[in-house]
Amino acid sequence: MNDSSDLFKKYNERFNEIVKLSNELNIIQDFDILLEKILISARRIVNADAGTIYIKEGNDLIFRHTQNQTLQNRLPKGKKLPYNFFRIPINKKSLSGYCAETGKVLNIPDVYKIPKNTPYHFNDDFDKVSRYKTISILTVPLKTNVNEICGVLQIINAKNENSEIIEFSKDDEPFIIHFANTASLVLERAQMTRILLMRMIQMAELRDPKETGAHVNRVASYAVEIYEHWARRRNIDEREIEKNRDMLRMAAMLHDVGKIAIPDTILKKPGKLDTDEYEIMKKHTYMGAKLFYDQHSNFDEIAKIVVLNHHENWDGTGYPGHIDFLTGDPLIKDNNGNAKPKKGEEIPIFGRIVAIADVYDALSSKRVYKDAWNENDVYNEIVKLRAKKFDPEIVDIFFDCIDEFKAINNRYKEE
Repeated sequence: MNDSSDLFKKYNERFNEIVKLSNELNIIQDFDILLEKILISARRIVNADAGTIYIKEGNDLIFRHTQNQTLQNRLPKGKKLPYNFFRIPINKKSLSGYCAETGKVLNIPDVYKIPKNTPYHFNDDFDKVSRYKTISILTVPLKTNVNEICGVLQIINAKNENSEIIEFSKDDEPFIIHFANTASLVLERAQMTRILLMRMIQMAELRDPKETGAHVNRVASYAVEIYEHWARRRNIDEREIEKNRDMLRMAAMLHDVGKIAIPDTILKKPGKLDTDEYEIMKKHTYMGAKLFYDQHSNFDEIAKIVVLNHHENWDGTGYPGHIDFLTGDPLIKDNNGNAKPKKGEEIPIFGRIVAIADVYDALSSKRVYKDAWNENDVYNEIVKLRAKKFDPEIVDIFFDCIDEFKAINNRYKEE
């Protein structure tokens, strides 16, 4: 009777944990942030050391997010594991491909002892390169509400209370399947949000070829990395950090959305803008901010802040300054009667962060009118603009994030 009662209590606790984690997922709106949270949560449910999420695209699975606590522990504090997106075909030759093609759960006690007569096999290339030992793997399909496969959740190396690697128990399977079903529904919603964002960005790209999907994803990813470092320096609560990075990532993707309101004669001019043309170009900040006037969520507020403030300069030489963003009229005037630029900490932190993320990517990227700058020249320019264009502290944090930025560059390459 006691064994039965203890078992029921254990199952009830795990179920309650899944409900709690599922509720946390429902709050997140950005697709990439959600992938990260899903993997953290899935690993927590079954006490796993590592994991990977693949998203289905056509006849392939795209490797979209990975975590590995053992490898993470080898890195200096504050650093993250680098990883790139890559594709694998959906077929029965790999564990994840088999899972996606058949819709079946694979619970492998030891991947190095998979029988030779099975259609799938384990690729040990990563283990060799990383000096990591993969043993147990639980691979679960992610299914939409109409039972279509949308991806694969792969959890690696279950651990016992002594942190020893063990196999995933059969009891783990129903819990992770239930969680995967919930995660799939939330992912489907987040994908729709991402599609809507990308359509807005594609509209801007039609007007301005610089606003590519790769560019905005890089800027957004840089901004999140910088924000996390900045927030942890201030011991901001992790729940607040998680909420803000979710909103910031989406908002940063839309930093130049206001350019859709700028005439082509100015937006696509190959040479330098004259004074009058530059004044018109500067309007894209508050024209974009108007899109988020009717606020329905924290995202609208953060998006407005980013769009309006990412061209303000730390030394007070930026734009559009202290204005009524609905009319463009000055709220505070300078000696010439124009809007007084914001300066220093008058510029909201999200604007200061996206400013450096945007400039870094612009300098590092090839454009129709210029080649990409070499790495050292980019870094020297960022240093030169410290305390002028950029917040000095944000510049310091920027250089702490260089390794993460390189990984982001590899992940979001121009097509």
